[in-house]
Amino acid sequence: MKNSLFNKQVTVKKMIFLLYDIFTIIIASGLALLLRFEFSFDNVEPQYVDMMLELLPVTVIITIALFWVFRMYSSIWSFVGMIEARNIIVASSLSAISSSILMYTTVGPMFRSYYILYLGVQIVITMIGRFAYRLYRRMLVKTHEQGRVRNTMIIGGGEAGDVIIRELKHSSYLQSNIRCVIDDNPYKWGKYLNGVKIVGGRDKIAECAKKYDIDEIIIAIPSAKKSTISELASMCKDITCELKILPGMYQLINGEVSVSKLRNVEVEDLLGRDPVEVDVDSIIGYVQNKVVLVTGGGGSIGSELCRQIASHNPKKLIIFDIYENNAYDIKTELNRKYPDLDLEVLIGSVRNTSRINYVFETYRPEIVYHAAAHKHVPLMEDSPNEAIKNNVFGTLKTVQAADKYGTKRFVLISTDKAVNPTNIMGASKRICEMIVQAYNNRSKTDYVAVRFGNVLGSNGSVIPLFKKQILAGGPVTVTHPDIIRYFMTIPEAVTLVLQAGAKAKGGEIFVLDMGQPVKILDLAKNLIRLSGYVPDEDIKIEFSGLRPGEKLYEELLMEEEGLQDTDNKRIHIGKPICFDDDELMQQLSELEEIIKDEHVDVRDIVGKIVPTYQRKDN
Repeated sequence: MKNSLFNKQVTVKKMIFLLYDIFTIIIASGLALLLRFEFSFDNVEPQYVDMMLELLPVTVIITIALFWVFRMYSSIWSFVGMIEARNIIVASSLSAISSSILMYTTVGPMFRSYYILYLGVQIVITMIGRFAYRLYRRMLVKTHEQGRVRNTMIIGGGEAGDVIIRELKHSSYLQSNIRCVIDDNPYKWGKYLNGVKIVGGRDKIAECAKKYDIDEIIIAIPSAKKSTISELASMCKDITCELKILPGMYQLINGEVSVSKLRNVEVEDLLGRDPVEVDVDSIIGYVQNKVVLVTGGGGSIGSELCRQIASHNPKKLIIFDIYENNAYDIKTELNRKYPDLDLEVLIGSVRNTSRINYVFETYRPEIVYHAAAHKHVPLMEDSPNEAIKNNVFGTLKTVQAADKYGTKRFVLISTDKAVNPTNIMGASKRICEMIVQAYNNRSKTDYVAVRFGNVLGSNGSVIPLFKKQILAGGPVTVTHPDIIRYFMTIPEAVTLVLQAGAKAKGGEIFVLDMGQPVKILDLAKNLIRLSGYVPDEDIKIEFSGLRPGEKLYEELLMEEEGLQDTDNKRIHIGKPICFDDDELMQQLSELEEIIKDEHVDVRDIVGKIVPTYQRKDN
């Protein structure tokens, strides 16, 4: 029924255009005579009128046939452009040439200017009809969608900007009134891109946003680096509008760019740093055909590790996690994506000596990525003994099992909170680093640690929290106006871990160069603005005060640690700090006995093991 109605509508439109073209041929023929004789009917010689009328039916048939060949009745005239205009000119020219030849050979010679005048009039009238239809359709759509029209600024006056302007102008879904274009090339200033004026460089963004009452800004620079996006976003941070970014250049080349592909600028775009590059060949060569164990494999970092390892053809992948729901989710995902993967998913705790030994004895993993840990700072401040039991002794038991059953390489997931820690979670991870370094000195297994900052999008991280608070209408809670943090994405964190495993020689603490630290207050304000709201007007920001164990800034290295470069400029190695291995083992034995008494405040004892631990009670 719908198809039948649609076909009827198409047929009616074709007939209307066909009748219009017949009308234009008749009008063009008559006007050509009148133009030659200065619009005086009395001056027109009757023989020329007879000749024109005699050949008119043939002219109509030839012209309509040529228009049909050039698909003038199959084009979507709502989007008429240069190609359709070219077809009109070529088809009309061929029609005029054919008509002149026929007239000369059959009817008689007509005055020479007639054919030129006829061609000019026919082209003009035909184009007026087509472009008038396009204008009518656009006005109809704009009127229909009038309530949703948004004033738009395009940043980028290149090919991508041209594509976006064209598509936004034609879209019936996202109504945009494109007011101006920003481009840093001074040669483009004052010129027009697809009918929109290029008003200046990036220094004009704020001024033009106010002048043109801009609702949304689209960054149409697909090849721009993260640092460029960050700089542009920073310039837009005081503007009350929504910021969007065009996808990558490969999508533009493949013709995949469309209005639906525009995405909101994510916080990852604002970090001012390009992603860490991964040496894929070294990772594939290292993981391929190996038995790999990931503890905490259902968590944010652990699950991403499993995804990337699975894509590098391991001999066997073992996921070990205490939380069955997360373990089930990653198992289901990997089974679907990699049906040929030899996958084993086991439930258990790294605190259980018998269980962890059973896993190592049964499967004999060659590579271990130890991601199992308690990580939430405030919760661990309330349950310090649990932080020590799980992080310290869970790591110790896993490290001992790796040594006992001949694991080749052991990679510990650490954190920047282990540097000069002010909370029990960070102190516990520092002890884990010390355990790894101690066992590297006494085992054939290569033990390394990987230290990085906050991971965007991970469970419990600040970004998902802010987004939920904004969605709920606020307020957005920031602990302190001056608090700063280093950030990285989950893929970057996993990239670092995998490269550490591939390049490690044993005993290193790998550190990622994460660029400049980010002020959490600025992060919150940017996220509110990018959601289309005004900070402290639409969405309030409240300061809740530093949480127990939290400090204003994190560090990546202790003063005693030097920094060594690697072949990846983003990855560095912290020089191991010397300590007495035997003394550490003795202290751990004493600590293991002490934590059995839940009433003992373990933090004072931890301070003796980690001299840089400065207990901070808020």
